[in-house]
Amino acid sequence: MSAAWRAQRAGYAIGVLVLVVGLWELVKFAVPEGGVSIGDQRILPRTSDAALPHAWSVITVLGEKDGSGTVGGTLLRTAGFTFELALLALLLGTVVGVALAVVMQRFAFVERGLLPYIIVSQTVPLIALAPLVAGWGGKIVIAGEPWRPWMSIAVIAAYLAFFPVAVGMLRGLQAPSKASVELLHSYSASWWKTLVHLRFPAAVPHFLPALRLAAAASVIGAVVAEISTGTAGGIGRQIIVFAQQATGDASRLYAAVFAAALLGVAITAVVGLAEFVLRRYSRPIGARSSSGGTR
Repeated sequence: MSAAWRAQRAGYAIGVLVLVVGLWELVKFAVPEGGVSIGDQRILPRTSDAALPHAWSVITVLGEKDGSGTVGGTLLRTAGFTFELALLALLLGTVVGVALAVVMQRFAFVERGLLPYIIVSQTVPLIALAPLVAGWGGKIVIAGEPWRPWMSIAVIAAYLAFFPVAVGMLRGLQAPSKASVELLHSYSASWWKTLVHLRFPAAVPHFLPALRLAAAASVIGAVVAEISTGTAGGIGRQIIVFAQQATGDASRLYAAVFAAALLGVAITAVVGLAEFVLRRYSRPIGARSSSGGTR
């Protein structure tokens, strides 16, 4: 990717941010504080400071006092805690997703039997699953160490992260054409060598977009798990704390929400490093042109 293209993408991102802030302030200016209602149905939101603070208020609130530090310091600390858990969840989810994809590619009956359940697993509401995982974890002891609350958060977030990796990686592993696979077989290449030298490289263009989705899912899972389990120390719990304080001014709450959103940007940057390392495989290798393929 050229420097000009990277600069263009950065310009687009800044432009979108400016546009969002402009629309925000336009709504704040044009819509009455009580909102707009037709009968009993509100069609435009309230724009009072308790519901929609000014954009600059969200920025300036970062310097306000919060305990022994500032709001910005609190958000940085809690966001760092959640970022570490999301990164761990992304790693766990990626390992599990890739392992499942390899097994499903190797054995067709495993794919037919397991893939529907993998898909159905994502329909379980995370807010209902989180207390169950926390409860089960409380009964587990690993190498003499009791289960920690942060472990439950990592497992719950990994539960969301593994799905796009498993599906994307499976599609990538099945991407090589029948001719490419048969060519390696003609050289007496084993299944493992075919996997390493053909299927894995061919799967990279499918794996990287799936990894981006998994990164976003890991952040969402970590924040929701923190809120659902009541675990302190992360940005999810801090959102609840600031929401309880948002009586006349919601600036702190909005700042916490935006800090959580920036976590997605940060973890996507980590995924960008993986894309840089695997850039030589960014284009499909031996992709098949028809639906027919071989295992």
